Amino acid sequence: MRLLVLLAAALLLALCARTTSPLTMASDPDPAFRVQQQQYPRVRDAYALHEADLHALLRRNGIPAGRLELYLRAFKVGRRLEAWGREQGTGEFVLLRTYRLAGTSGALGPKRKSGDKQVPEGFYLINRFNPASNYHLSLGLDYPNAADLVHAAPDPGGDIFIHGSNVTVGCLPITDAGIRELYVLAVEARSAGQTDIAVHIFPFEMTVENLARRVASPHSRFWQGLVAGYQYFEDHHQLPCVRVDAHGAYAVE
Repeated sequence: MRLLVLLAAALLLALCARTTSPLTMASDPDPAFRVQQQQYPRVRDAYALHEADLHALLRRNGIPAGRLELYLRAFKVGRRLEAWGREQGTGEFVLLRTYRLAGTSGALGPKRKSGDKQVPEGFYLINRFNPASNYHLSLGLDYPNAADLVHAAPDPGGDIFIHGSNVTVGCLPITDAGIRELYVLAVEARSAGQTDIAVHIFPFEMTVENLARRVASPHSRFWQGLVAGYQYFEDHHQLPCVRVDAHGAYAVE
């Protein structure tokens, strides 16, 4: 089984050299996606509550309606999820909203196996929208990614979501009110043509001081591999191009 996991990871790398955090992955606008999502009552309710305010928020930040590019960044220490945006493919990202993580599980460090209750750490993408979630609304992450498959147990687990409520066994809950607003932002970005919405999850701000405090941690080496991606965004407010090398390590290009 372990060999099959490694072969699957190698195949992912060889076939597409997939960027887990793209510079910009956009296609033509897809307004039909918004229409399809609004067929669901919870999504319609979220739009009724938040569409006008969010469009005003985008205008205040110089982002035209229909041109939103979204980026999400989460920190376990400090328990927050940040929503950043910019006009698609143009300029720097600006902070739009900060949502409190309403629940946590596990400890600092990456997720490695099913049932460990860990929230993943690393560079991910939203790969599915769930308008009928058990936790109100939810946005699914592409865990396990190519890096996770190299290092994880034979059964790495899955089904990691940003969702409503305040309970979790490895997901990122931001309350029903929080997910309603964020879900509308994500639908707007997808409808504008953003096919890949990046989600970067860190244990804490990846500063020299914070890493030094935890140098004895068994995860110290893994965390060092997150620093370049974190620092690139801090320096430029643009997304790094993050790839996974043959050893399952993140590399910024």
